[in-house]
Amino acid sequence: MKKLTKAVLIANFNQQKNFTKVVLASLVYLSCTLFAAAQEVDSTRISELNEVVVRSTRANEKTGMAFTNVYQRDIKKQNLGQDLPFLLNQLPSVVVSSDAGAGVGYTGIRIRGSDPTRINVTLNGVPYNDSESQGTFWVNMPDFASSVQSIQVQRGVGTSTNGAGAFGASLNINTLGYEREAFGETNITYGSFNTRKANVLASTGLLNNHFVVDVRLSKLASDGYIDRASSDLKSFYVSGGYYNKSNFIRLNIFSGKEVTYQAWEGVPESLLKTNRTYNPYTYPNQVDNYQQDHYQLISSFKLNNQWTFNPTLHYTRGRGYYEQFKSDDALANYKLPDVIMGGDTISSTDLVRRKWLDNHFYGITYSFDYQSNKKLSANIGGAWNRYDGDHFGEVIWTKFASTPSNDYRWYESHSKKVDFNIFGKLFYQVTDNFNLFGDIQYRTVGYDMKGIADKLQDITQKASYQFFNPKVGLNYQLSTQASVYASYAVGNKEPNRTDFVDNAKAPQPEHLEDLEAGYRWAEQKFTFDANVYYMNYRNQLVLTGQVNGVGEAIRVNVPKSYRAGIELVANWKFAPKWRLNANATFSQNKIRNFTETIVNYDGEADKINKYSKTDISFSPNVIAGGQLAYMPVKNLEFAWLPKYVGKQYMDNTSDDKRKLNAFFVNDLRVNYTVAPKIMKELTFSLLANNVLNHLYESNGYTYSYIYEQKVVTENFYYPQAGTNFLLAVKARF
Repeated sequence: MKKLTKAVLIANFNQQKNFTKVVLASLVYLSCTLFAAAQEVDSTRISELNEVVVRSTRANEKTGMAFTNVYQRDIKKQNLGQDLPFLLNQLPSVVVSSDAGAGVGYTGIRIRGSDPTRINVTLNGVPYNDSESQGTFWVNMPDFASSVQSIQVQRGVGTSTNGAGAFGASLNINTLGYEREAFGETNITYGSFNTRKANVLASTGLLNNHFVVDVRLSKLASDGYIDRASSDLKSFYVSGGYYNKSNFIRLNIFSGKEVTYQAWEGVPESLLKTNRTYNPYTYPNQVDNYQQDHYQLISSFKLNNQWTFNPTLHYTRGRGYYEQFKSDDALANYKLPDVIMGGDTISSTDLVRRKWLDNHFYGITYSFDYQSNKKLSANIGGAWNRYDGDHFGEVIWTKFASTPSNDYRWYESHSKKVDFNIFGKLFYQVTDNFNLFGDIQYRTVGYDMKGIADKLQDITQKASYQFFNPKVGLNYQLSTQASVYASYAVGNKEPNRTDFVDNAKAPQPEHLEDLEAGYRWAEQKFTFDANVYYMNYRNQLVLTGQVNGVGEAIRVNVPKSYRAGIELVANWKFAPKWRLNANATFSQNKIRNFTETIVNYDGEADKINKYSKTDISFSPNVIAGGQLAYMPVKNLEFAWLPKYVGKQYMDNTSDDKRKLNAFFVNDLRVNYTVAPKIMKELTFSLLANNVLNHLYESNGYTYSYIYEQKVVTENFYYPQAGTNFLLAVKARF
């Protein structure tokens, strides 16, 4: 590593160390306060205490909104090494994708056609979305699903939460589990593309009726389906908690380190039929190398019979780089002088560069929960969060030019973002059958960007936003089995950093009005939900289909657009050994008026195309999935997992020459559990993906330009693997 890099890391370490001292001092003080108030714990209340932390940001049957709860028992059946989005693939309105093609490494999820930058993600109420891009990088949390207790997926605006605005969905993740008895567990997975996973989990159970410590250590690796799209992933999770009768404090420390070979270039359309695994990158160290550390101090205090206070302190540290080989790149792009060799002037060269990210994210989230009687309950909550991030680039090798000095950076910028919000929620039971829900949020966001970006453009600017997000819902119980609900919610969302960097015109904040209505039927063996939604956007930032130099999608504001559809969900145990879960979404996703600009490289005016009521990119009109499970004997389960995704367009022109074809993929899962005398549980699992070997692409990008008086369109795709498998063994002691 260069001296410059070492110096930067030492300086950052000292900065982090000073900050850590302040945080630890606060933690010790708060811990001592709690311990002084200790009372005898009731073990049956620990699960309730854990859940209260996320209760203020979760929906329930009385909020009049569409949501799905996923519990640990369901996650474990599917958790054989693929990233969290692939474990949620069978949920309503969900589409997942993987750069490497097999669900390990860089993966993504879309819900109702909304990409990860519009999906709010919280971990125990703490925002997880990257503050600048607003995306969610699951690769930074390898095997995090092994520590998850429950996930709530809210579709649409959802309830008020912390962090980035939810414009398609929210993922509310809870890791605060509790098991009274001590245990040790190990999971070993091996599968196609040399995919392997090994982890060790352990818990003390409840010690002295007050303490619990949980740990996990994980290692994952895969060669990837795409050529050289390898992943080398490591992570750990440590959680220690103290509980008394009505209060608790818990410290979570978890970290992920990833080294992933880049596969974001995609496969050109011309090679799709002959070389589906093509990767243009061949430089051995063309990798993404990044580490992210998380610290969460979570607590809950029962103030009196009506009020509970739930504060959380958090700090996230991230640092790493992309390393890239660039062929015959202009020296001027790196502010380097031409090289004179003899009588020749060399103005371009092969080189290797690193683009660094170095960031800190910290703050506090909190909620006050109020319960007066059976008719009235309320939550008051909010958060203050700050992000400080440095971007800089190094040239570490050149073919012709002299390697720059150790203190040389061709670009350098700093970003600060402060996010504050406060919300209040109220549930009121008007009659035995009728209840109302109200939710008001006020949120402010401030950007402060300084410096030069990688393309040598000055990005120095400030932006601030104030948002008011009201929501209201109602629920009416028609009978003991049936109920109807409706809700109206407003969401507002700020642009992200790349919207400022990639667009010459300053991006506008987005506004969404979301109307939802539904019907629920629930009995012991059969449940059915039907949800109708209309999401009306103003200045929505939609994907153009193009990507920038590091594979991030480029977006542009459109004045008016909407998403409208119906989601159907059914669960039916139609025989003692059979269970069916099924869901389907039918939707229309439209931009009322869209203007396309095609760059003209012939030196003439760019071409302008106008479209009316065109489809929003990456928004299929039909999504369907589910599972059919059969349990012939106790502890043996077979499950068939089908998934259908309709045609998607890669830009906003509804042009069939720029689309992703519909696909229908079928997976098969087998789980068998025994209980030998020497251990509590031994489980064998098989996950056979895409058993019919359907060749499909779940993601891509496109761009068009004029050259030699012709419109040229280039499409790139991310092919997903054909038939592949994962085989796992779990031993629990």
